[in-house]
Amino acid sequence: MTLEMTEERVMPKEMNPNNGLLKEHLARYKFASNYTQGRVLDLACGVGYGTEILLAQGEKIKEIIGIDVDQESIDYAQHHYGYPLVEFIVGEGTDLNLVEKIGKFDTIVSFETVEHIEDDYKFISNLNKLLKDGGRLIISTPFGQGRDKGCSNPYHYRQYKEEEFKEMLEEYFEIELFYQLNERIEKSQSDIKYYLMVAVCDK
Repeated sequence: MTLEMTEERVMPKEMNPNNGLLKEHLARYKFASNYTQGRVLDLACGVGYGTEILLAQGEKIKEIIGIDVDQESIDYAQHHYGYPLVEFIVGEGTDLNLVEKIGKFDTIVSFETVEHIEDDYKFISNLNKLLKDGGRLIISTPFGQGRDKGCSNPYHYRQYKEEEFKEMLEEYFEIELFYQLNERIEKSQSDIKYYLMVAVCDK
């Protein structure tokens, strides 16, 4: 099965393995695999490649559900990454009935998603509902000029300043913030300019 490449799709099977964007995305899933266990939700899973990484490196995973709004992406994911323990479903991250449909999770992964959603506070609130008590959320977003500033990326409603991202998450979670530059994901170092934030959030 084939799928058209777009600016917002990451498709390892169709991309040069040395592609910088691909390497950055793979690095985030490898980072997340250090924290994943139990029932895992990959929200906005795209074509599903992240589930392969999580399964390969996450020893304590019992089940992974990947959700995306795009039916073609989910069909591609089922075809290429439909492993045992993995299920792919079409769904919306802001669907308030989602928890009744798929239950709660020990771990939620959601990379480069929140900036694409108009009602971002509703989205974060829904993540909280989907996460079990004691669960963990790993979520990322690019740095930006602020939620009330214009954004050059036509697919993004906004891009956050660090304090805005933290404030939105701290309403529900205790967070530990990491920073990404290329394949490096680490605690902030003063001499490095990072482009993306990765928050590990405990409920």
